[in-house]
Amino acid sequence: MRRYDLFALLLPLLVSSARADILGTADSFAVLAGSAVTNTGPTTITGNLGVFPGTAISGFPPGTVTGTIYHAGGVPDTAQSDVTTAYSTLFGLPYTTDLTGQNLGGLTLLPGVYHFDSSAFLDGTLTLNAQGSNDALWVFQIGSTLIAGSVSTANVQVINGGPDDGVFWQVGTSATLYADTTFEGNILANQSITLDTGAIIPCGRALAENAAVTLDTNVISSACTYVTGWTTAQATELSGLSGMLGTGLSNPANNSPGDYNSSPVPEPSALLLLATCIAGLAIQQKWARSKGAKSRWL
Repeated sequence: MRRYDLFALLLPLLVSSARADILGTADSFAVLAGSAVTNTGPTTITGNLGVFPGTAISGFPPGTVTGTIYHAGGVPDTAQSDVTTAYSTLFGLPYTTDLTGQNLGGLTLLPGVYHFDSSAFLDGTLTLNAQGSNDALWVFQIGSTLIAGSVSTANVQVINGGPDDGVFWQVGTSATLYADTTFEGNILANQSITLDTGAIIPCGRALAENAAVTLDTNVISSACTYVTGWTTAQATELSGLSGMLGTGLSNPANNSPGDYNSSPVPEPSALLLLATCIAGLAIQQKWARSKGAKSRWL
């Protein structure tokens, strides 16, 4: 059996084996920047907002934050350290599919780890099919920039899943979500994150390690909150309402946003276990070869 085949078999088991957050204390942040956070317009953030080692946060109000705003200090310092750890873990995972040079728009992807040598582009709709699993996990390893919606309106949607599915975007440099993009998942960017006018992340986070997060009339929610622009099906998938259809909550668009809060997009600590497992297999393979034996993981 190939090592990556084993990885594919282990992935769903490892994800379901633990629920602790890979993001650690950064889990409570919907937006976290390294140098500054700037906002224009009535942006809505569900979760904490912070910056470290910078201190500058502007544009709140008119923007609103349901959690706490941290201008540097110990809390965002620790959170940034946890983001760095999570970034390194995601970066180190062996990938299951190489998508270098492909536009994500129009693709339907099953759970797995997807790799781009350099930039990743999304124009149109990316569909993530959980195949009925509530423990589905997608990781996108992007060598440089993530650019969504530069040519046509971008949308990320999860289907056949549930509120415990997880989506992570490890971005080597900076991420840009162009106007009216509907995104999903946790963006961990080494440099900056920019959301143009009307771009929304109804289920995820914008976490920039070293540079700024720039906002303009956006919605970012770490609690998978229903908002206008998020389809009814998408809100149902990730708000935990799948089993409540027909009980008066079958049409999220007719209810208030507060009715559709759920647990955050999960960050399974099982990824750490997974990385350890793969490293162990590599050591075993090296040892077997040194003994002149043929490794069973070739």
